[in-house]
Amino acid sequence: MVDTRDTLEGCDPILCAALLRKVDGELVSMMRSLTPAEWGYQTLAPQWQVRDVAAHLLDTALRKLSLVRDGWFVESANPQTHQEVVALVNRLNQEGVTVYRRLSPTVLIELMIGACDASASFHESLDPFAQATFNVSWAGEERSLNWFDTARELTERWHHQQQIRLATGRRGILTRELYHPVLDCFVRGLPHAYGHTTAPEGTNILLEIVGECGGKWVLTRGAGSWGFCREMPERVACAVRLPQEIAWRVFTKGIGRDSARELIGIEGDQHLSGGILGLTAIVG
Repeated sequence: MVDTRDTLEGCDPILCAALLRKVDGELVSMMRSLTPAEWGYQTLAPQWQVRDVAAHLLDTALRKLSLVRDGWFVESANPQTHQEVVALVNRLNQEGVTVYRRLSPTVLIELMIGACDASASFHESLDPFAQATFNVSWAGEERSLNWFDTARELTERWHHQQQIRLATGRRGILTRELYHPVLDCFVRGLPHAYGHTTAPEGTNILLEIVGECGGKWVLTRGAGSWGFCREMPERVACAVRLPQEIAWRVFTKGIGRDSARELIGIEGDQHLSGGILGLTAIVG
């Protein structure tokens, strides 16, 4: 039986600008604790060691400030397709990592402190309901508001830090304050992920991320598109229960789909779970 008293999520803005400073504070503290050997440990990202992930976090913070805060566009790029967006982002990411991975840990941390402070201040200054410079493409949006772009930024800072923590055996930052908004942002990509999934109007799919940082979201088929319910429906065609420990890995290509399927619970129409396991809430 579905508990109709449960609160559903997915409909309200994620106002999380103040959390960037906290997540980055955890990042800097963790980086300071790494041993020289740990900077060379392999992460979940196949081509990136710990130093590469740290370099990526520095590069993307500086790149965002240059492009969005300062309006400094050095090269012309106007990708038209999803494949072109992915190719562009992958190229920029690799170029940044190639440069910043050469830095010593001390220099990288010093630069990271300044970049994180400037990035947090910038996002805190934005009108969350104004149009963002860049759309959240993995959610299928052609235009996004600043609150969604800032939430996306939080997911990037959080999940790449988590990759380092996992690689080096550090305790993860699985607190509700910092992890729940990340999960809520990831899940906002589900309507787009289900765009090619056919189902009768009124079909409901429940996603429950289990754990103190998790929550419940119900995706419903409307007239021609999918969206989120504000109230628990009487019936769901499929219920997926995903442990919070692996949820971030499912949505960031950090675990294989077959491996993930063995760790989750699915009730009802198995076919309708495919969009959840297929959601990729990153570009690249």
